[in-house]
Amino acid sequence: MPAPSARRGGSKVLLLLVLVAAAVYAADQLSKVWVVANLEEYEAVPVLGDVLQFVFVRNPGAAFSLASAYTWVFTIIAASVLVFLLWFARRIRSAGWAVLFGMLLGGTLGNLTDRLLREPGFGVGHVIDFLSLWMFPAIFNIADVAIVSSMGLFVILTLRGIGLDGSRTPAAPRRSRRADPDGAPDSAPNTTTDPS
Repeated sequence: MPAPSARRGGSKVLLLLVLVAAAVYAADQLSKVWVVANLEEYEAVPVLGDVLQFVFVRNPGAAFSLASAYTWVFTIIAASVLVFLLWFARRIRSAGWAVLFGMLLGGTLGNLTDRLLREPGFGVGHVIDFLSLWMFPAIFNIADVAIVSSMGLFVILTLRGIGLDGSRTPAAPRRSRRADPDGAPDSAPNTTTDPS
């Protein structure tokens, strides 16, 4: 049975995960409501000149509008990811991992909401995308930003050796530059001369 302090720590981390997911989801859905209400499809609105523009598109496929004929497949995948995240969340004890899973959960739920509730129908709805960066080949949304950011955080946490429980993997000890393949230091160079 987990100690009370461990349970309290787990509750705080779970609350952090939920708050991050809720913030991402709210930002994603509110921004999409604003875009649909205020922009015409394919209209480009400069935000930071050509560097950042709002361009309203309805995306039936995945990134880069790939596989647009298989919208229902992405709905099933997103729903499966959502179920896994909810099931797995109770194992997390690290604030960093809670933020990561919160961003991933909020982003996945944001795009899944579009798939389920937007036109042309349930399960095949088109995702609202509107963020366009100069020289970037795809238009995306806040949910996408959160999902990609969670992947970046995953790399950082993994490289730093931080586990789901918050523990850190100790760094491997450095080997001597003069070590032989078996790990033993090289013997001192022979400086004696052969008398013969």
